[in-house]
Amino acid sequence: MSTFFSGLFHNRAKIGVLLVTILLVFYILVVAQRGWLLMMSDGLVTKAMGAAYFVLPAVGVWALVRELLFGAQTEKMARILADEGGLPVDDLPRTPGGRIVREAADAEFVKYQAEVEADPEQWRAWFRLSCAYDAAGDRKRARAAMRHAGKLFAPASVS
Repeated sequence: MSTFFSGLFHNRAKIGVLLVTILLVFYILVVAQRGWLLMMSDGLVTKAMGAAYFVLPAVGVWALVRELLFGAQTEKMARILADEGGLPVDDLPRTPGGRIVREAADAEFVKYQAEVEADPEQWRAWFRLSCAYDAAGDRKRARAAMRHAGKLFAPASVS
């Protein structure tokens, strides 16, 4: 089964996420350790700099947790759609370099946009719209649509 998401959840991608996560955790620990050393030093300015060092690790931890949860939720939604046969089929023409032809993606996009407009409270429609945005090369809107799908999915997965 070939889809817009084919290859997204292969082991290679997960290994990449794991390596980046390990590097970020290492960075956070080093920065936090340096911040602690500065806070234990004499001098008000040095202590203030040390305290400021803890802002970076806090933001890093927040971003890391948020992105890992986003990825896990996206993967869960993709699995559900795959089991239902609801993932968009990746049959769009490609350039010799392997990129999707923009005009074909734009033409296909209209179908998924209409699906969302018909039922804006359906996470499945938003997920497919996100895939269409991604195929059209609009990563920012693809991510926003996927986050919206996740917000609609979360209450649905509780019940």
